[in-house]
Amino acid sequence: MSRLAASTTTAPPPAPADILQLLKPITWFPPMWAFMCGVVSSGAPIADRWSFLVAGIALTGPLVCGTSQAVNDWFDRHVDAINEPDRPIPSGRVAGRWGLWIAIAGTLLSMLVAIATGLWVFAATCVGLACAWAYSAPPFRLKTSGWTGPAVVALSYEGLAWFTGAAVMLGALPGLEILLILGLYSLGAHGIMTLNDFKAVEGDREMGLRSLPVTMGVDRAARFACIVMAAPQLAVIGLLLAWDHPISAAAVALLLLAQMALMPRLLADPKRHTPWYSATGVTLYVLGMLAAALGLGGHI
Repeated sequence: MSRLAASTTTAPPPAPADILQLLKPITWFPPMWAFMCGVVSSGAPIADRWSFLVAGIALTGPLVCGTSQAVNDWFDRHVDAINEPDRPIPSGRVAGRWGLWIAIAGTLLSMLVAIATGLWVFAATCVGLACAWAYSAPPFRLKTSGWTGPAVVALSYEGLAWFTGAAVMLGALPGLEILLILGLYSLGAHGIMTLNDFKAVEGDREMGLRSLPVTMGVDRAARFACIVMAAPQLAVIGLLLAWDHPISAAAVALLLLAQMALMPRLLADPKRHTPWYSATGVTLYVLGMLAAALGLGGHI
């Protein structure tokens, strides 16, 4: 009996280390960073909100993001059995239907923690979980499109996580300024997610996944990603200036100029230089998020 066939039979519980690998802790950092930007942008003191802060970190990292990884690996298990057989589910280390049960348990636990944290946090968590299931599970499988897939991930990793951080600290719906800035950074993150698709162009093409590098071609998709990342940051700078946050606006502008200085090398050979740009340009992008959050929160 094959390992994948065994996944339909009764199986013993997986080891904690294999569950942790399934939840992919390395993926938790981006939404946790956005969450902290939300905390900072709220301008609220932390002293009286420690328990809510800890709950929010758990939600954006191991709970919602970890659950999304389990959901994705469960519904990709047949593909992973061919392309990445050493992953926990296709390798048989997370056997039977344990991958599905872990995804369901993570979903329910996330909702329980969220409802105890506040109405708006619960609402954001429900949207994030819905995005996680719709991204990977049929009939939606939003990941198959180069437009909806990156948009859903960008919204979840940046916008909803930022929203959660602000809502946790405020105990209420964040104000319009915060909503506009997190929306713009979510839009720009679509470009980051498009760059992330460059590492699997051949595999996506063979599997029928219509990522933008597949449908637009590598060079055009790289130019598109750069524009999508840069344009919202220009809008952020304008809004920060209009709201009398000149230091924050200047910091975002300098970080954007640094990104634009790096883009020609990326565009010269996108497939070769995308990992380099992800380590440099994307880092500058997320530092700009923090700079904007510091301005909104009245810290600079």
